[in-house]
Amino acid sequence: MPSTPVPPRSEIKPEHTWNAASVFASDAAWEAELKSVLAKLSELDKYRGHLSGGAATLAGARVLIDELILRAGKVYVYANMAHQVDTTNQAASKMYSRALGLFGQVAAAAAFFDPELLAIGQAKLQQWLRDEPRLADMGHYVDDLFRRHAHVRSAEVEELLGLLTDPFQSVMTTAGVLTDADFKFRPAKASDGRETPVTQGNIDELLAETDREARRTAWESYNDAYLAFKNTLANNLATSVKQNVFNMRARRHRSTLEAALFANNIPVDVFHNLIRTYRANLPTWHRYWRIRRKALGLETLHPYDIWAPLTADKPRIPYKQSVDWICDGLAPLGKDYVRVVRKACLEDRWVDVYPNQGKAGGAFSSGRPGTPPFILMSYDDTIFSLSTLAHELGHSMHSYLTWQTQPILYGEYSMFVAEVASNFHQAMVRAHLLKQQADPAFQISLIEEAIANFHRYFFVMPTLARFELETHARMERGEGLTADDMNALMADLFAEAYGGEVHVDRERVGITWATFGHLYVDYYVFQYATGISGAHALAHRLLSGVPDAAMDYLNFLKAGGSLYPLEALKLAGVDLTTPHAVEAAFNVLSGMVDKLEALLGR
Repeated sequence: MPSTPVPPRSEIKPEHTWNAASVFASDAAWEAELKSVLAKLSELDKYRGHLSGGAATLAGARVLIDELILRAGKVYVYANMAHQVDTTNQAASKMYSRALGLFGQVAAAAAFFDPELLAIGQAKLQQWLRDEPRLADMGHYVDDLFRRHAHVRSAEVEELLGLLTDPFQSVMTTAGVLTDADFKFRPAKASDGRETPVTQGNIDELLAETDREARRTAWESYNDAYLAFKNTLANNLATSVKQNVFNMRARRHRSTLEAALFANNIPVDVFHNLIRTYRANLPTWHRYWRIRRKALGLETLHPYDIWAPLTADKPRIPYKQSVDWICDGLAPLGKDYVRVVRKACLEDRWVDVYPNQGKAGGAFSSGRPGTPPFILMSYDDTIFSLSTLAHELGHSMHSYLTWQTQPILYGEYSMFVAEVASNFHQAMVRAHLLKQQADPAFQISLIEEAIANFHRYFFVMPTLARFELETHARMERGEGLTADDMNALMADLFAEAYGGEVHVDRERVGITWATFGHLYVDYYVFQYATGISGAHALAHRLLSGVPDAAMDYLNFLKAGGSLYPLEALKLAGVDLTTPHAVEAAFNVLSGMVDKLEALLGR
C-alpha cells in the first residue's frame, strides 16, 4: 500500500513539470498579452457589416480573426495548465477564469463572420475563394457553413450565443474545483491498519492494490465524498443538461443528441449502433467477471475488485523506461514520428509527470496552435501509467501534426476522432510488449491493463452514454432531475451491464456519474467506445502489413478539421458508419479474455 505522501507542487523537480516558459516567460508577460488581445478586438469593428465588400475584405477579416484565436489560445493554455497542476493556487484559478472570459469575448467579437458569409451566398463565396489566394483553403469551411445554414442564427443572436461561452463553462469549472480542490477523502486503511491518504491523483493506484481492505476502503472513501455532495453535483450536472437543451432549441435541432452530432456531420445511428452492439456483447464482460472472480478466489466480485492485480509480480516501470518502450512500439510510424515523441517526453517537457498536492485528477492533453500539446498526468511507475502516457501522447501527436499541417481554421479536430489517435498508440505499444516480454507475469499485467482500458472505454463509457441519453431525454420532455433520480438510473444501468456477476452497491455505484467530468461535454463519452474501435482497426491494418497503412494513418492525423471526422477515418482505412469496427473491437477484447484465462490456468 502506498506510504509515500503526495508532495506539494514546490517539491516537484522542474524537469518533470510542464514547460510554461515555452508559452510565456512569466505571469507578467501573460498578463500583458491578455490585455493586448482585448485591446485588439476593436480592430474587428472595421470588418463587421462589411464582409460583402469583396474577397480582399473577407481575407483581411479572416487573417485578423485567426490571429486573435491564436493569441487567445496561448493565453488559455498557459492559464489552464497553471490551474490544473495546482488547483489550490488561487492566482492560477483567477488566471484560468480570465482566460475563459477572453475566449468568450473573442467568440462574441467574431460572431458576425458566419452570418455575413451566409448573406453573401455560396456561389459568390466560391468565386472569391478561387480569386483570392488567402481564401483558397476555406472550401470545406464554406461548404460546412452552408450545410449548417438552417441552424445558424442572426448576427445578433450569434453574438449572444458567443457571450454565453464563459458563463456556460462555469458548471464544468465548478465541478472540477469542488472535486479536485475542495473534496477531502477519508484515508484508505489496509488490513494491517496502515492508512494512506486518498486523492484524485492516487485513487487509481489504490484501487490496484493487492490488499482487498485497502481497495474497499479507498473505493468507499472516494465514492462517499461524492455522495456527500450529491445534491450539489446533481444540480450542477442538471444545469449543464439544461444548457444543452437550450442550445438545441436555440439552434433549432430536434434533440440534444442530434444537435451534438450535427456539428461533425455524424448520423445519430452511429450512436445507436454502438449502444446496440455494446449490449449484444455484454456476455463477453460477464465471462471476464467470472474469470476474474475465480482468479482472485472470491465468492462475490465487487466493483473495487475490478482493478485488483491478478499476479503479485507487478512490473515496476520508471518513466524513462516507459518512454523507451512507447517509442519502440511506435517505430512502424517512422523515425521522424518517434523522434518527436522522445524529445517531447525527455527534453521539451510536454509532460507534467508526477502527482502533487492539488493536481487535477486523471490525465489529459491540452494545447493550442502556437503552443506544445502539453500532457498532465500522475505517473506512478506502473504499467497503467505507461499506457496512460502512450494514450495522451497519441492525443498530443494528433494535435502536433494537425498544427504543423493545417491553418488555424482547421486546427481543431473533433472529439469523435480524438480517441482514435490515443487508443491507437496504446494498441501499438501493447502489441509490441506482448511480443517482446515473454514473462507470463508481465503478460498477465499487460493484459490486465488492456482489459482495464477496454473496461473504461467499452463498458463504463457506453453505460454513461446510456445515462446521458436518458437524462437529456427527460430534460427535453420537461421532467426534473434530482440526485436520487440520477443515482437510481445509474445503478439500474450498471446492474444490467454487470449481469449479476458483480455486486451492485446501489448508492456508491449510483454516484458514478458524478465522478466523470466528461458528462459536462455533451455526448462525448460514447466517442471513447467508437474511438477505441477505430484505433484497433487502424492498428490491425498497420501491424498486418497493409500497404501504405502508416502513411494513411499519418495523413489522418494531419487532416485535423479539414475533413468531416467520418471522412478522415475513411481516409485512414476504417468506416464507423457501420457497427463492424465495434464488433471487431469486441472480438479483440474476447481474444484478450481467452489469453488471460489461458495464462491464469498454467
